[in-house]
Amino acid sequence: MADESRRRRGRGGGGAARRAERSSTQVETAKVIARDIPTLTLFDDAALDRIEVAAETVLEEIGVNFVENPAALDRWREAGADVQGERVHIPRGLARKLCATAPAKFTHHARNPEHSVEIGGDNLVLAPVYGPPFVLDLEGNRRYATLADFHDFVKLGQMSPWLHLSGGTVCEPTDIPANKRHLDMLLAHMTLSDKPFMGAVTEPERARHSIEMCEILFGTEFVAQNTVMTSLININSPLTFDSVMMGALEEYATANQACIISPFIVGGAMSPVTVAGTLVQVFAEVLAGIAYSQLIRPGAPVIFGAFVTSIDMNSGAPTFGTPEAAQITAGAGQLARRLGVPYRSGGSFNGSKLPDAQAAYETANSLNLALMSGVNFMLHACGWLEGGLVASPEKFVMDADQLGILHRLARKPSVSDDDLALDAIREVGPGGHFLGCAHTQANFKTAFWRSNLLDYRPYETWIDDAAPDTRTLANRKVRKLLADYEQPGLDPAIRDALQDYIARRKSEVADAFS
Repeated sequence: MADESRRRRGRGGGGAARRAERSSTQVETAKVIARDIPTLTLFDDAALDRIEVAAETVLEEIGVNFVENPAALDRWREAGADVQGERVHIPRGLARKLCATAPAKFTHHARNPEHSVEIGGDNLVLAPVYGPPFVLDLEGNRRYATLADFHDFVKLGQMSPWLHLSGGTVCEPTDIPANKRHLDMLLAHMTLSDKPFMGAVTEPERARHSIEMCEILFGTEFVAQNTVMTSLININSPLTFDSVMMGALEEYATANQACIISPFIVGGAMSPVTVAGTLVQVFAEVLAGIAYSQLIRPGAPVIFGAFVTSIDMNSGAPTFGTPEAAQITAGAGQLARRLGVPYRSGGSFNGSKLPDAQAAYETANSLNLALMSGVNFMLHACGWLEGGLVASPEKFVMDADQLGILHRLARKPSVSDDDLALDAIREVGPGGHFLGCAHTQANFKTAFWRSNLLDYRPYETWIDDAAPDTRTLANRKVRKLLADYEQPGLDPAIRDALQDYIARRKSEVADAFS
């Protein structure tokens, strides 16, 4: 009888089966967050009207600079703007009229169609950290990032069930020449992940390379008819559109590839110190940037971007997770929805040097407010440290774990008969407990969100495991994810064609590290 009982347990599950289920290396990426909860309404319509009127006053009276870009000046002149030198004065109403052709939503295609995402509406998609030149590695060393680090971050992104995009420059691989590293970064996204990714923007030619590599990966006809990249175009705040970023925008808009038009705001340094004043400047810059994208190609997909932080008036360092940044994030979301385009903001922003309590507090403030503010595209959703100077694999998995909470928070709780749980309350009655009742047994697996990283064990068990803190647990998690990583399949002919393209492009120019 005992032998038969053991055989039944071995076949049917029990604790062993549950442990096997939890330790499986198969990763199924969650669908985009479909926000089912109200967004934060910080300003009433009268206040938003005042901000919009002030922004158009900025465009008309003060104007914006399009520097070292005669073709852009010609386009604006032909559209009816008053161009004086490199300063473009945009008549009231012109920018908004041009913005009207920008789509309210669009699909960003992945090479694995299961991972394609729709950006806009009530959707929120999550992408990792972007741009740090340094990493804080698993041995605790702060150092310049390498291509090997870049590969590890792409693998971690592929292994995360909550991240929707593989991202862009998840760190700067400084061991590769600056004028060639975009090719290696794109190859990593295309081969080590099958999620959507972002293109290069550091030179117009590099944007063109990104499009050509996508034509190899997806097919030329598919790229001509679909959006396969969403790339970050930063405005050189205040009120300056440089030729490098605008050149990349011109390449992508011409090819119908999406761009995030994003002012780079450090309140008190690159915008006014007030929330309303910063929103005026942000809206003016975004209006001009989106309008210009539509001059290039009406209907080109764009995203209203708002990267917002403030400055510490004592040290001059940027600060994150502050109430003022939260208010700007919420207000910009309202402006984006009134303009009728998708909205980018938020992220795992913090100024901490380590993945510690400061990093966690500031990150949580930024992540949760972004969800409540109606963000559609969240860049820097995981991995950010030290004001964006550092990418951390430990912080990456800590943040990626917490992104699961955003998925759950965005769902409005159900009030079905089963959710009202009257049968459970009847069964248990006064003074009982719900642990063993039928309703709990039927729903316990999905009733509560559960972290795959944080430690809920009893004290004694934790002590027996050498009392790990969260950073130690994250370190272990990173090592396990990288050990378990399996590369998604790709047609060898496509891989060979990509590698041949990169070899040809690299042979055309000498190495340059600046």
